[in-house]
Amino acid sequence: MRETPNFAGWRATILHREDSTTERLTRQLKLFGFHVHVQWTPLDADNLPDLILVDADQGWTGLLPWTDERAPRPLVALLGSEAPGRVAWAMGQGASAIIAKPLASSAVYPALVMALAIHRERKAVTERIAHLEERVRMRPLVHAAVQKIGNARKLDEEQAYRILRNCAMQRRLSMEQVAASILGGAEPLPEAG
Repeated sequence: MRETPNFAGWRATILHREDSTTERLTRQLKLFGFHVHVQWTPLDADNLPDLILVDADQGWTGLLPWTDERAPRPLVALLGSEAPGRVAWAMGQGASAIIAKPLASSAVYPALVMALAIHRERKAVTERIAHLEERVRMRPLVHAAVQKIGNARKLDEEQAYRILRNCAMQRRLSMEQVAASILGGAEPLPEAG
């Protein structure tokens, strides 16, 4: 089971016209320890809060300072409409949870926990994909280093690959890093054995 977060000291911005929803939501967030700011102007990309709650019923392109669903902070949509376009807008902005309007106090904390957990998962997946894409991009270097080792040591591809892999493990580097060093001349060819 995952640990539930402690929001004490977090900054939350509610992007919504001030009304009874924002009053209730502000009270609830303050009970959880948030410092709350309410505004109905575009969010400043250089001063992002820890958590963002946005009125998905009235939100517009440009309200949030990113252009795709990769929200840099946990994002909760405040939604009173069932209109597919409004749900799509919230999803397109990267919302990872929805709080239905009119606001029920009991819905706030679970939505915040879910938004944070999903945001962290998305971030971890994005980082993992970037890492794997980098490794795929570097695979030609590994292949070239294996060929260089095989040609220099008169070994077949499997033996040369094993030598490169062992060298990487001994140095606690990725195979791609060792291959780049070998091909760049910064690393001597590893010996067989």
